[in-house]
Amino acid sequence: MQYMYTQFPKDFLFGFSMSSFQFEMGIPGSEDTASDWWVWTHSHENITAELVSGDLPENGPGYWNLYSIDHTIADRLGMNAARLCVEWSRIFPKPTTEVKVDYEIRDNAVVHVDVREVHLKKLDELANKAAVEHYREIFCDWKKRGKILILNLYHWPLPLWLHDPLRARASGLKEGPLGWLEKRTVIEFVKYVAYVVWKFDDLVDMWSTMNEPNALYMMGYVFVKRGFPPGVLSLDAARKAMLNLIDAHARAYDVIKELSKKPVGIIYAFTWVEPLKEEDKEAAESAKLDYMYRFIDAITKGYIDGVRRDDLRNHLDWLGVNYYTRLVVTRSKDLLLWRPVKNYGFHCNPNSLSIDGRPASDFGWEVYPEGLKYLLLELKHRYGVPMIVTENGIADKLDILRPRYIVSHLAQVIEAIKKGADVRGYLHWSLIDNYEWAQGFKMRFGLCYVDYETKKRYLRPSALVFREIATSKSIPEDFEYMKEPIKLREFRIDVD
Repeated sequence: MQYMYTQFPKDFLFGFSMSSFQFEMGIPGSEDTASDWWVWTHSHENITAELVSGDLPENGPGYWNLYSIDHTIADRLGMNAARLCVEWSRIFPKPTTEVKVDYEIRDNAVVHVDVREVHLKKLDELANKAAVEHYREIFCDWKKRGKILILNLYHWPLPLWLHDPLRARASGLKEGPLGWLEKRTVIEFVKYVAYVVWKFDDLVDMWSTMNEPNALYMMGYVFVKRGFPPGVLSLDAARKAMLNLIDAHARAYDVIKELSKKPVGIIYAFTWVEPLKEEDKEAAESAKLDYMYRFIDAITKGYIDGVRRDDLRNHLDWLGVNYYTRLVVTRSKDLLLWRPVKNYGFHCNPNSLSIDGRPASDFGWEVYPEGLKYLLLELKHRYGVPMIVTENGIADKLDILRPRYIVSHLAQVIEAIKKGADVRGYLHWSLIDNYEWAQGFKMRFGLCYVDYETKKRYLRPSALVFREIATSKSIPEDFEYMKEPIKLREFRIDVD
């Protein structure tokens, strides 16, 4: 069927995405103190060194208690889907290592983990039952409204009993627990995943094993100034974490398929990579492989750097596409063979203009909607699986850029669908303002402004723009002027 330029398919999903650590805490009693990110953000050393903001997650928006209010807002905005999350350290604040399962490690890879009902019952004895029941209340509140629930199983924090980031950093990664550098984390992850699926499959429409594993290991071990644990520069550690996360996804996929008939995907941090000049094309292809495709190639094609792994092949039913901006690269003599170019993409100054004359957000991320269309079409050709845009949004406290950001990116989604991309939904990041990891509360991504003192939510004008699109499943004629990307060439920046 052919759709008009401004029309979305009738069954297209419009909604929002959330994580646990960034949204749940904020009201006394909602604290989760058992994760590596809790310890990391409270570290006096990290705060003094300005690796983290000094803002604390226990002062966040309070979704753990206020979920019904947020779900009502989402309903009012025409949303029919949400990507929610379960926090591993809430479910299992204490070790689950005493529950012994069969597993196989071959050629330094975890190729099989066997979690049976007897193990699930033992895990049930160790689980935080209050947290399990509260998550059920949250999910039931969303489902009773007739909505689609996409449940993501892991969004970065690890239980402290699996990763002590301060000790790992102090020892130069010689003393642990070391998180994703250890095979046992893969095995414990599969056990955790099996338990959550066992408990919540009746409420879930789609599963995602994890969110942005590439951001996790790149920020933790390569771009260490970004303030992510453990903050130790090591390309070897980054690769080891990547390989373990690949195994973790594949083995989690296997166990979910044993317990559920729902589709299983992964949510990934994508960007559109462009070379600065013609001679930088090779560098751009290297950047694409390093940052995006090596991981997804492994779980679809069964190859890692030319090594065949049949136990990984065809482990993806759908792909979550997180997109914010582009990455412009040039050649480099360092080990990565590429480096980002400043004043493009993620590497602009906050509230500035890029070299290309495009506005940048409060975070310094260039607004580049065309990249989303290019990316979706490339992913279509490379993987051929259904896709959902699972994160797209902008840090824009004053809500100046967000209305046009939403319209222009959704226009690119329509263009990609017209050209054959199987895109089935768009989930905005996010419904409300959130705790933005090392940046704290400074970056505001919400369609709703949150007063962190009172926890009250206020609709921003962009929320009304989103509502018009979501309820009509189209870009209304009144918004046509916002479809085109902003380019303010008259304010072009001069760069040496």
